[in-house]
Amino acid sequence: MALDFRAVEITYAISIQAIVARANSLKNSGVPDDIFQLDDLSVLDLSYNQLTEVPRELENAKNMLVLNLKQNSIDNIPNQLFINLTDLLYLDLSDNKLESLPPQMRRLVHLQTLILNNNPLLHAQLRQLPAMVALQTLHLRNTQRTQSNLPTSLDGLVNLSDVDLSCNELTRVPECLYTLSNLRRLNLSTNQISELSLCIDQWTHLETLNLSRNQLTSLPSAICKLTKLKKLYLNSNKLDFDGIPSGIGKLANLEEFMAANNNLELVPESLCRCAKLKKLVLNKNRLVTLPEAVHFLIDIEVLDVRENPNLVMPPKPVDRTSEWYNIDFSLQNQLRLAGASPATVAAAAGGSSPRDPLARKMRLRRRKDSTQDDQAKQVLKGMSDVAQEKNKKMEENGDLKYTDLKTRRWDQSLEKPHLNYSEFFTEDVGQLPGITVWQIENFVPTAVDEAFHGKFYEADCYIILKTLLDANGSLNWEIYYWIGQEASLDKKACSAIHAVNLRNYLGAESRCNREEMGDESDEFSQVFDHEISYIEGGTASGFYTVEDLHYVSRLYRVYGKKNIKLEPVPLKGTSLDPRFAFLLDHGLEIYVWRGGQATLSATTKARLFAEKINKNERKGKAEIVLLTQTQETPEFWESWGGQPEEIKANVPEDFRPPRPKLYKVGLGLGYLELPQINYRLSVEHKKRPKVDLLPEMRLLQSLLDTKSVYILDCWSDVFIWIGRKSPRLVRAAALKLGQELCSMLHRPKHAMVLRNLEGTECQVFKSKFKNWDDVLKVDYTRNAESVQKAEGISGKVQKDVEKKDQMKADLTALFLPRQPPMPLAEAEQLMEEWNEDLDGMEGFVLENKKFARLPEEEFGHFYTQDCYVFLCRYWVPVECEEDEEEKKKKRKKGVDGAGGGEDEDEEEDEEEEKQPEEDFQCVVYFWQGREASNMGWLTFTFSLQKKFENLFPGKLEVVRMTQQQENPKFLSHFKRKFIIHKGKRKAKEDSLQPSLYHIRTNGSALCTRCIQINTDSGLLNSEFCFILKVPFESTDNQGIVYTWVGRAADPDEAKLAEDIMNHMFDDSYSKQVINEGEEPENFFWVGIGPQKPYDGDAEYMKYSRLFRCSNEKGYFAVSEKCSDFCQDDLADDDIMLLDNGREVYMWVGTQTSQVEIKLSLKACQVYIQHMRSKEAAQPRKLRLVRKGNEPPAFTRCFHAWSVFRKPPA
Repeated sequence: MALDFRAVEITYAISIQAIVARANSLKNSGVPDDIFQLDDLSVLDLSYNQLTEVPRELENAKNMLVLNLKQNSIDNIPNQLFINLTDLLYLDLSDNKLESLPPQMRRLVHLQTLILNNNPLLHAQLRQLPAMVALQTLHLRNTQRTQSNLPTSLDGLVNLSDVDLSCNELTRVPECLYTLSNLRRLNLSTNQISELSLCIDQWTHLETLNLSRNQLTSLPSAICKLTKLKKLYLNSNKLDFDGIPSGIGKLANLEEFMAANNNLELVPESLCRCAKLKKLVLNKNRLVTLPEAVHFLIDIEVLDVRENPNLVMPPKPVDRTSEWYNIDFSLQNQLRLAGASPATVAAAAGGSSPRDPLARKMRLRRRKDSTQDDQAKQVLKGMSDVAQEKNKKMEENGDLKYTDLKTRRWDQSLEKPHLNYSEFFTEDVGQLPGITVWQIENFVPTAVDEAFHGKFYEADCYIILKTLLDANGSLNWEIYYWIGQEASLDKKACSAIHAVNLRNYLGAESRCNREEMGDESDEFSQVFDHEISYIEGGTASGFYTVEDLHYVSRLYRVYGKKNIKLEPVPLKGTSLDPRFAFLLDHGLEIYVWRGGQATLSATTKARLFAEKINKNERKGKAEIVLLTQTQETPEFWESWGGQPEEIKANVPEDFRPPRPKLYKVGLGLGYLELPQINYRLSVEHKKRPKVDLLPEMRLLQSLLDTKSVYILDCWSDVFIWIGRKSPRLVRAAALKLGQELCSMLHRPKHAMVLRNLEGTECQVFKSKFKNWDDVLKVDYTRNAESVQKAEGISGKVQKDVEKKDQMKADLTALFLPRQPPMPLAEAEQLMEEWNEDLDGMEGFVLENKKFARLPEEEFGHFYTQDCYVFLCRYWVPVECEEDEEEKKKKRKKGVDGAGGGEDEDEEEDEEEEKQPEEDFQCVVYFWQGREASNMGWLTFTFSLQKKFENLFPGKLEVVRMTQQQENPKFLSHFKRKFIIHKGKRKAKEDSLQPSLYHIRTNGSALCTRCIQINTDSGLLNSEFCFILKVPFESTDNQGIVYTWVGRAADPDEAKLAEDIMNHMFDDSYSKQVINEGEEPENFFWVGIGPQKPYDGDAEYMKYSRLFRCSNEKGYFAVSEKCSDFCQDDLADDDIMLLDNGREVYMWVGTQTSQVEIKLSLKACQVYIQHMRSKEAAQPRKLRLVRKGNEPPAFTRCFHAWSVFRKPPA
């Protein structure tokens, strides 16, 4: 229907608010100008018409809120249109012919929805967007968007939650999107995106992400941090099995996962841990099977696996009640893993078996005949003793027993000496399957952390023990000792000696295998999965002192979009450019500097590169410092020789680094050959690449042959790569050639010749090659047995299929006995020793943002809102060079010799006179109350700590503590009078309010505290002592103080409570010690409040234990807190188990995952089952507790329970 507004008289209808005339074939001539004079007109919808331009006089509709001109033929927007329409909330200009937008659009500061889909806006830079601060929805579908015609930043659009950039020409995610922290819906489908940045973890509120129809081969692990993601679309990409991160199961809210038309052969098992998954679309892939856990997706509505010809659905898993997430939680298995004896494991198995009536009859019969069995055993013992004596006599007479006729091995007839190896190897070594590595350090083997297994220093020697189980379940061992190429003689000898000692200690029958650097056997390489790497340097020799490794400071400019590249530049302040990120390698300090105009992606990649340098080249000892322009530290500029006056752009726009050239060093007939490798036509390319693609290709690691030596010329650096099996003559020639090649051509002054051994390549060298990088191993779980029978699987997928990975779990702490309390005498002796070493102590308290000296009479008084610093000076005895055993030997020699005793005594007297005096050490204890902010710590580090470091260089140690988590040595200095008050030290408190203090000892007399609690009679306990202060209004008498002693309280603690009362209050208070049941009515119950029922015992103190359950190590582990635990030990992102002797409480924090909850529940059940077999008279019950809903039986196990503290400011 065609509509002509001219035929309708509407100019008099002044109350019209909305005009909707969509799909009416309207033309510009059919829209009268007068309608825009209507004052109340706020909605205009002229979509799906035939308009060729914006209606005239539209700018006069000043009250317009909604404007919809979709699906017309408009090719231009007049500049004056948005001068008056500043109140617009909704604007739809999609499906027109717009090529540009007027700059006046930046006046639309109230606009909430902007839709510009399907317009040829190729040259529109959209610089107006940052000014639209109220924008919530932005749709730019099919608008020819590229990286160059989008704004560089959208930081001001804090309300933007819906962005559509589909059907464009984007090759990567625009940088401006990473700053949109409130983004909820993002559509990037139908682009050319080939990779995602790690910065996507900024989208913490994202619910829908559409990446379909792109060029993605993998997803970054950071996508697992989008915990609110509900819908993830990945259709029509190039994803394979390795492309989906294994941690995708952390997306607990995921409801839809679509990855159709990809290259998936398998999907990670963790995907099936997304319990809310309703739609799983995997059609048109190469699926072979699915994880068995797919059967546990009870809410699944759509499972599309069509057009996967090789797919075999997994069988439904058998219900194994003792297994959870592939972990066997049975008590017998966990005891066996914890190292329990076979008898203990068998007893646990017997206790958990179902009751058998026949077995019960047999037990009764055995009990009845027990006396007869004892007599029979005595008879058998006597017979065996007679037989042994007879055999002994026959041996003495020369008669041989039958057993002696057997041939015996030569080593079985040798008597092994009784040697003690416990000072070198622990008792549990070689008792569990796995790999253990020791490094020879100062003649003694030192255990190496598991993270550094397979990484050997060239100047060190190592001992490697591989423990495995044979088919019969018996332990077998393989022992190797590895000799480094630069190792000293003492290390070589000690590695061989201690390897033999280890074999004797274990009683192993295997031989000790010698392995040399660069010539390792296949069996040895297989121990570390053929991933052995060498690192320059090593520990000091036992005989000689080795100089510390010298590091050359170098500066690199970071560039490159898809793959990071590093270009060395001069170490000057003028080399910095605000458009780039820079990496300063200063040895044990690595700085990452971000220019004011540098991208966040480049900075993130530079930080990851620095972490790889620290891990692989610095053994994790370097410190990585992130700096931004204008926020540099003085230490940063010290390495430059001073801060430059101005940092300005100095890199040309058309800068292109020279392409690296790879040469192979060879020996000809009497001369050296140096042919260049044509790496552009590498063997890794199955098909010959197109000519236009050749310049973009990079070096490949496969070009490097282990039997050869190569020179890589990068103009600013010359790298010499030496293969493990290369000839020595070629190595020497390559070093000489590299030096000559560097000096032949004109190069920058900072150019260097760098030597790289195979397996120890530096990260800068690796970055020159394509896909040569260290990738963390990821565990994939394969549950379907049918996968092993599948054909056509190759590569990493097949390796993962062949060996079924198992998740680890460590529940050893649950089976260890409870730590016994320290006896009072031992605690007092320890307290006395620590105070004897104390030469002096000074205290400071934070007042008005400065630390003021604390009077000595206030030592031991702490307030929850304050921060304190205590400087303690300790005497440290200097150890003599000669130990007591050597002195005894000298004395013995003196006694044996004629008249030598007097000379020895004189020598000893002279040595004692030459001994240096005692030295000292200073320790600074920083104490922070539960309600104090972190500003105290910052103030301390920038003020007092600097002064103390200048006063005591090299002799200062800083210990930071929080309330109720103090160091025992620090507590000992207050001699059990450690008092914690509420509030601030000098705050004006209401002095007429009563206050109650609870005195309690946790595990040791050292951990005794007197803490102010809520004034409530229900908190009293008959086994403890309390102090109650009841203030008066009188000026002569400030009030009365009671020391309340429970009827079951310890007498020593009652005496201590009285001493604390006298220490806390002076003579202006009336003091009185009262026993339970003798409380005066007039003041005590008036001060503490109405009488309430309270606990009559503290039996839970004998049983209380606190365990922490976490998977932060990469596997589920349970660890026990010390007996002096407190409320702040309840970590919000973990699960805690509390045993009070009657119940086992499973406390769940607010940030724990569902996996941790389920595994912790199984651990609880194992612990309860173990305690039932250990303490049958004290059975435990399981209780579930959420944070903030703790019952009194739970809170009373913690001293001075209060509200949970908020994160400090």
